[in-house]
Amino acid sequence: MIDSDGYRANVGIIIFNDEGKLFWARRIGQDAWQFPQGGIAHSESPEQAVFRELDEETGLQEKDVQLVAQTEGWLRYNLPDHLVRRYKHPVCIGQKQKWFMLRLLSDEQSISFDHNHRPEFDIWKWTDYWTPLSEVIAFKRDVYKQALEFFEPTFLNQPHNYK
Repeated sequence: MIDSDGYRANVGIIIFNDEGKLFWARRIGQDAWQFPQGGIAHSESPEQAVFRELDEETGLQEKDVQLVAQTEGWLRYNLPDHLVRRYKHPVCIGQKQKWFMLRLLSDEQSISFDHNHRPEFDIWKWTDYWTPLSEVIAFKRDVYKQALEFFEPTFLNQPHNYK
């Protein structure tokens, strides 16, 4: 769904484990790392899109996670000019995202990239909370900063088993 301003509705997903680390994944065939994210279908709510995308991109099911928090409004980023497909209509100039923070409840062995005929990622790792800001592609950095800042108080109030 692309709105009248040219932004595609999307969800972003931040998953954390009991050690207070975040799920961080590399896009298949690229040296680009990001959180899971994906478009919201016309007939879906953002919450429905989160659990569909979670399954498609990580193999995790709703039972494997706990929804801890979500952003109140849309966070937006613009695509660089070379990524805007001006021949498609409506033209998509960027993404507007609702972000969700999820706690991993199941064992990390439940994570699998083969739940989609076109996997998004080829490798993943656990990372420190603020590390994604220095590793994500530049045009997404401000949205990541906004999401992490929004979730930080909630994240810090979660029980963690730091080692």
